[in-house]
Amino acid sequence: MDQTYSLESFLNHVQKRDPNQTEFAQAVREVMTTLWPFLEQNPKYRQMSLLERLVEPERVIQFRVVWVDDRNQVQVNRAWRVQFSSAIGPYKGGMRFHPSVNLSILKFLGFEQTFKNALTTLPMGGGKGGSDFDPKGKSEGEVMRFCQALMTELYRHLGADTDVPAGDIGVGGREVGFMAGMMKKLSNNTACVFTGKGLSFGGSLIRPEATGYGLVYFTEAMLKR
Repeated sequence: MDQTYSLESFLNHVQKRDPNQTEFAQAVREVMTTLWPFLEQNPKYRQMSLLERLVEPERVIQFRVVWVDDRNQVQVNRAWRVQFSSAIGPYKGGMRFHPSVNLSILKFLGFEQTFKNALTTLPMGGGKGGSDFDPKGKSEGEVMRFCQALMTELYRHLGADTDVPAGDIGVGGREVGFMAGMMKKLSNNTACVFTGKGLSFGGSLIRPEATGYGLVYFTEAMLKR
């Protein structure tokens, strides 16, 4: 590796491009600090700007979501889908609904999701999406109308071989069901690419418990070592 190309110079490059995306910059710093000793010993991974490509999303989709609340008032939220990497498969990552959601947070989550999915050894890329919509305190009808409004734009960017969303903070089986149902209607296709659906329309058994089982398996493996 070029001696002038240091970890700090690389991180400064990332920070300079998006100076206000502090969450994303922090995620890149944590990952690259861990990887840098390996990269110094294997300079071939510096070729063809692989590192620069690794920290830049392939595509960022931003759009407004216009919906009507129970008082018949029109509300407007922002939504994003960060399609970070499809190097080994279609984009895969959850949708988050929370007032704190912004592009920096979703890039940070999509960046880390790329590594998490690669570690499974399954052909899945990384992505993340969401909105600054707050489902807390909303009626079921309001949540449904928001989810349906969001899908009128998002559905065209999804597909089994393109992008497969799931749930996350603020998005459970109910919200996934609303979005999946709207996608079926808009696409005129009964195939649904959301994971985290209810069992009655194609969901996986014990999916809510799967994360807990994963923790047990990891703990068991760590104790054996």
